[in-house]
Amino acid sequence: MQVPLVSASRLARQREIVEIVLGHGWDYMRRLLMGGKTDEPDIPPPEVLVNILTALGPVYVKLGQLLSTRPDLLPPSYIEALSSLQSTVPAVSAQEAERQIRAALPHPPEELFAEINYRAIAAGSIAQTHRAQLKDGRTVALKVQRPGIERQVEQDMALIRDVARLMSATQFGQRYNVVGLADEFADALNAELDFLTEAHYTDQLRRNLSQSGWYNPKQLVVPDIVWELTNSRLMVMTWLEGVPLLKADLPLEHRGQVTTLLFRTFFKQYFVDGFFHADPHPGNMFYLADGRMALLDCGMMGHLDPRTRATLTEMVLAIASCDAQRCAQLTLQLAEPLQPVNLARLESDYTRLLGRYYGLSLEQFSTAVVFGEILEAGISNHLRWPANVGLFTKSLANLEGAARQFNPGVNLIDEVRPLMVDLFRHQLVGDDPLQALLRTGLEFRNLSLSSPRQFGFLLDRLSSEQLQWNLKIQGLDDLRRSIDDAANRRSFSTVVAALIIGAAIVSTGRQSSQGQLLTIALFIAASLLGLWLVYSIWRSGRLR
Repeated sequence: MQVPLVSASRLARQREIVEIVLGHGWDYMRRLLMGGKTDEPDIPPPEVLVNILTALGPVYVKLGQLLSTRPDLLPPSYIEALSSLQSTVPAVSAQEAERQIRAALPHPPEELFAEINYRAIAAGSIAQTHRAQLKDGRTVALKVQRPGIERQVEQDMALIRDVARLMSATQFGQRYNVVGLADEFADALNAELDFLTEAHYTDQLRRNLSQSGWYNPKQLVVPDIVWELTNSRLMVMTWLEGVPLLKADLPLEHRGQVTTLLFRTFFKQYFVDGFFHADPHPGNMFYLADGRMALLDCGMMGHLDPRTRATLTEMVLAIASCDAQRCAQLTLQLAEPLQPVNLARLESDYTRLLGRYYGLSLEQFSTAVVFGEILEAGISNHLRWPANVGLFTKSLANLEGAARQFNPGVNLIDEVRPLMVDLFRHQLVGDDPLQALLRTGLEFRNLSLSSPRQFGFLLDRLSSEQLQWNLKIQGLDDLRRSIDDAANRRSFSTVVAALIIGAAIVSTGRQSSQGQLLTIALFIAASLLGLWLVYSIWRSGRLR
């Protein structure tokens, strides 16, 4: 009896979503759902999209927040609008929160806590936070799942996947791999639902930042996880007493020290560790009562492999020096071409883009904004950026934006310049120069052993005339398909013409009743085939 109920609730949710989307006048979605032509979507204006996602509820608000981390997919105006999305979901009642916390704890709260406040101090679309005190006197924060959120996420993500499958048949859907994006967002939402993932991320970030020659690790705090009380639905961590960064009342000199600490902390994450906090907005950076800085909410983290880290480091320097040619070369190392790329046009776009910033003072220069425009120029040149590059760009933009609000005189290039020598040294030899030297020597040894054998094999193939070259020319498959289509249509037209001529020849002679039937049949067949040919050409969009 439960299956029909679930299916009925899903149908009701589908109707609700359709009514909200169509009520906001999103004509593309109307055409998509009605089976019309939907190759190039007309995405609603940023404000309308925000209103649609807000009206659809917490899961879609979270989806919008995830989309705001993808400047490789959306223009800056959409990223800015989606970044402001905040869930307006009120906290659940103290009675519901108590039931949820009791169900998630291994033992009754009375045995574990000296005091616990079941009224939330903060609430979001996925979870809410409570304050408590353990029996040993430690003050902790309890992050607990909202009741029923798992089922709601599962239901709404099933609908999002359905829409993605509809869009996958369009050119837009294939170009942006919308089915893959839907799966990616589903994985991200499920990861946020599993607090064990966030707890492991928090532990890893704290370990990574606990040692560095760029800043004093004692000035930086990441919450400790109380592992014996943490599970997939409840995360317990140490309570940090402080205020959000922008509410800290500090003198200008101290503000400069804090922003330098933050920049160096994140540069280490980006370019050394390759594991970084992807959402450093002001609410996730706290100034503590004892003068230290704290990083909170590690639910969304990014990963960068060594090759990508090295390329991004060079990209930042190329942007700072307005080197369009080097930017284009580095872009081709990072991004995947969806079709043959016109390198001259890409360089020209970068030259025009960076030319707008040439000669500006560092105070007027926002590296994160320029980086976002670099991504946009790459997309317009048929390049697909990796998701982690988009996440890095969004994280950098959030960091630089928060730092400028806190200390308007700060500049990213000024902060990164003193670290460049050490950064390049680290990328060249790593933390262990001896290990890097031995690894390089081993690679040369393997190359010296395999090269003579490969060269001898090549000479054998040349002398025996067995050498074959495999060439792959981009765009040749499309040309072949076009020629095949044209040949098929020409053959089809020839058959139609033959039927018409045959029918005309038969009709000119003296006809019996069987001859008349044959003539009519030939004309009908020719007419049907001709109409089908015209329809297929019209549907392909090449009638004109």
